[in-house]
Amino acid sequence: MISEVLDTYFPQLAKMPALKEEIVGISSVVNFDAGTVILKEGSYIKVIPLLISGLAKVFKVEPVNGNEVLLYYIKPGESCVMSILTLMKDDKSQVKAVIEKDAQVLVIPAAKAMAIAKKYPRWNEYVYRLFDAKFDELLNVIEILTFSNKDKRLLEYLKKEATLKGTSILKTTHQQIAYDLGSSREVISRLLKKLEHNKSIKLGLGFIELLS
Repeated sequence: MISEVLDTYFPQLAKMPALKEEIVGISSVVNFDAGTVILKEGSYIKVIPLLISGLAKVFKVEPVNGNEVLLYYIKPGESCVMSILTLMKDDKSQVKAVIEKDAQVLVIPAAKAMAIAKKYPRWNEYVYRLFDAKFDELLNVIEILTFSNKDKRLLEYLKKEATLKGTSILKTTHQQIAYDLGSSREVISRLLKKLEHNKSIKLGLGFIELLS
């Protein structure tokens, strides 16, 4: 099964037979329910997750008030680049990762991942490409947080959620959106009402429908 998973979701890693064989021998497939915290801020990296299905989010927790700001998503075929970089530095994690949608994850023990990185350049190529993609996402987050008005920030967030989940109807709450954007429920509710007034969205009980 793991061999097929690599072929389908991580072809870059599967192209090198020796690397593929080693990953098959040291990894396992684990199912996680939505809401599971797979990486805690302040903890050492124990495993490197490679997402097979579902969706995960990576947050930065503000030290003063404890607010969480969404940094990037982990999609099928990807891993948590912050976990890999933190492991390489032998440091504690500065971010938090949570399963957003029920997920199946290929898990590689941290020590084994380090050995692979030293032995196989193709693994590092995968990490570099992943870092490049996530760096672009982080720049987008910084641009929205720093230069965009709150209306645009919220609408961009909703559109990205809809794209990742493949639906124009998001089952979420004002409080959950506030967590993701490091805001308050009251502010988010006010902005959502404004977006609804502008006919960008339609609000319902427990869901938000994107209209544009």
